[in-house]
Amino acid sequence: MAVRQKTLIFTLAALVALGFSADSFAKPGAGGSMGSRGARTDSAPPPTATAPRPAAPIERSMTSPSPGMAQNAGAPGMKSGGFMSGGFGRGLLGGLVGAGLIGLLLGNGFGGGLGGLSSILGLVLQIGLLFLVFKLVMGFLRRRQPAPQGAAFENVAAQSPPPGFGGFGGSGGAPAAPVKLEIGPADFNAFEQNLGLIQKAYGAEDMAALRALATPEMASYFAAELQETAKIGQVNKISDVTLLKGDLAEAWREPESEYASVAMRFSLIDTMVDRATGRIVSGDPVKPDVATEIWTFARRPGGATTDWKLSAIQQA
Repeated sequence: MAVRQKTLIFTLAALVALGFSADSFAKPGAGGSMGSRGARTDSAPPPTATAPRPAAPIERSMTSPSPGMAQNAGAPGMKSGGFMSGGFGRGLLGGLVGAGLIGLLLGNGFGGGLGGLSSILGLVLQIGLLFLVFKLVMGFLRRRQPAPQGAAFENVAAQSPPPGFGGFGGSGGAPAAPVKLEIGPADFNAFEQNLGLIQKAYGAEDMAALRALATPEMASYFAAELQETAKIGQVNKISDVTLLKGDLAEAWREPESEYASVAMRFSLIDTMVDRATGRIVSGDPVKPDVATEIWTFARRPGGATTDWKLSAIQQA
């Protein structure tokens, strides 16, 4: 393999390892999982036809951890663990082994991967390459998994959602919750409308609108994200939000709140723009990105459809 080809591959891998993955977005939530789902914050929503893969666990939450998680939890709302407990720490440990494996592949012996590159940068590049290969393989395997064949779309016809709703309806095929909450067409319309309104408000940096559409916890996360973007002189522009498909994962009632977790696949134009010049820093201003996420909405018991507020976002 030519030196130039090796350099290109390792550079691309390093970018991936540092977090510039192809399916990341700057949109609300910044591609993470955050918020609260009441008593079910620590449990994953059931898979659905829209999101057949398990949802990512919530990483940031102000909900107190369950007793079973007390030994692993730090302050409320923060994930515990030291440097090596995060994704970068695990990648670094994997890279130490990966460096040796690459050294074997290149004919330099188990330690050749490190000795040949003779720098920490070389180690980071090798970690990135391993991460890229792993990501591509896992993505291929996941795409080949068939979606669960349940009653997700059979129930759509029974509920008779209004036309143009974008595919919302049905259930995730999991056993009924102990205190089940019935969700109707008006609720589905509210979820779809809130999806567009929240994305629009986020792109306009309209915190007043975000506070009206989301719980105080989620609004605080959005405010922190917008502040970080402003610090680097950029603004996240979002437009053309379109719901492509959606279905209900679960809905339940608790003494103080009602919750509905909804799987949504949607497209949007998502770009990062330089505040001073208007130059597009990242993202495509023409080609829409497509994301699949689990959004959980909450309202007071017996509340109206207009009372639903976003309380959590999980990546699917």
